[in-house]
Amino acid sequence: MLPVPTPEFILELRAKVGHDPLWLTAAGGVVLDDSGRVLLQRRSDTGRWTLPGGIVEPGEQPADAAVREIYEETGVVAMPESLVSVTVSAPITYPNGDKVRYLDLTFRFRAVGGEARVNDNESIEVGWHAPDAAPELSPAQASQLRQALDSRRETRFTFSGLQQVLGPPENW
Repeated sequence: MLPVPTPEFILELRAKVGHDPLWLTAAGGVVLDDSGRVLLQRRSDTGRWTLPGGIVEPGEQPADAAVREIYEETGVVAMPESLVSVTVSAPITYPNGDKVRYLDLTFRFRAVGGEARVNDNESIEVGWHAPDAAPELSPAQASQLRQALDSRRETRFTFSGLQQVLGPPENW
């Protein structure tokens, strides 16, 4: 597997904090074509199929980052339609020892141009798939795909509950 390039701002942070956990924001999503197929990429670092997306650069709007990442990775121009999911990833430790957790912002997109192709070294395969015949995704990404395809199109988020966040009612 091939390593994926690390953004410069993260390299600068890593020079100061080493492998300690970083809290980063990621944006990406479910890109659908006019036939209702979903755009997927097979990553060069893990070999797994994923929804396209990546790290939000400092000061960048999340939807802008997602559009940029989708284009950079797949060659597809995508128009954001809605924010469908706001979640936190499980802790990740990369092979070099770097630790990270992501605030994941998942959008639903409509493809408006470009051509699905391997467009950088982060992908080894890119293609359109019928949602019910798509390659296996991680449980988190499979959930994001289901949410994006849900006709209600409301933003979903995880909430632990008032008592878990604020303690017992007598503390409110």
